[in-house]
Amino acid sequence: MADPLDTLEAIAVHLADAFESGDPHAITKALSDVAVSPAAAELAAAAGFPRQQLGDALLNGELPLDMTLAIMKVIDLYLPGTRPH
Repeated sequence: MADPLDTLEAIAVHLADAFESGDPHAITKALSDVAVSPAAAELAAAAGFPRQQLGDALLNGELPLDMTLAIMKVIDLYLPGTRPH
């Protein structure tokens, strides 16, 4: 992780890059990075989940579908160059 994940935009780019790679290890690492990032609380609030619940799910790699979809929505909203739907 080159840049600190201190904004939702940084998290969105980091996760999008990992998902785009298709590499399970890169995705797992990115999720762990986000779980301990400075903006994790902001992601949790934007996704509508308690910070601890989101962090635990990201670290364990056990994301329920509703949480996964909420995170994807946040990524879509905060990824540079995308517009809200």
